Amino acid sequence: MDMRERLIIALDFSRADEALALVDELKDLVSFYKVGMQLFNAEGPGIIERLRKKGVKIFLDLKYHDIPNTVAGAAEVAVRQGVEMFNLHLSGGRKMVETTLARVNKTVEETAMPRPLLLGVTVLTSLDEKTLQEEIGIRRSLKEQVLYLAKMGEAAGLDGVVASPQELGLLRRSLGESFLIVTPGVRPSWAAPNEQKRITTPEEAIQKGSDYLVVGRPVTKNASPREAAKKIITEMNGGNNRC
Repeated sequence: MDMRERLIIALDFSRADEALALVDELKDLVSFYKVGMQLFNAEGPGIIERLRKKGVKIFLDLKYHDIPNTVAGAAEVAVRQGVEMFNLHLSGGRKMVETTLARVNKTVEETAMPRPLLLGVTVLTSLDEKTLQEEIGIRRSLKEQVLYLAKMGEAAGLDGVVASPQELGLLRRSLGESFLIVTPGVRPSWAAPNEQKRITTPEEAIQKGSDYLVVGRPVTKNASPREAAKKIITEMNGGNNRC
């Protein structure tokens, strides 16, 4: 894929007009956009249709985590909305994942809608080892927990995972090249890390095997979002030869 198709811009806004204006500015440069809880809760599901009319791809980042039937129902709605990608928390367990996948496949068959990519969230990029173990109570190391959840997701039939760039090498070695890895926590060298704790640059993330990079504030809060996106794509191209 062209690097412009591998960059996902996070539309972390509270108003539709701000999100849609950014898409208008960037859509000839970037084709994929993430709708997270902030924008979805502010504008409702109608924002998905408004974005689809602009001809862009949508990653619905709501990180579903509930009992299996509830998550499966939410996934069915996501399929019917026509999103290209969405995710769920792998800590919800294998039954939740398998029930959701079964509902997704059934809905695709019934509606003839394209099947979206379904990803599992491993460990949030805002968490570090101390927080994972001392506050959440996970006794595995952070990398062990990421790999454990990713392998469970793969065995259950997911298309890929959302994981920190710092676990990319581990996941690629263990899960191979065909399993998708979507990477948040990407920060160009010229951007502030904000609350992200496990970060790397766009070039490093591509080198280590990321399929898609999710970038928000380095673009959305930049005085020139278009120039920022161009710089990130240039950096991604620098990492085109994987380590």
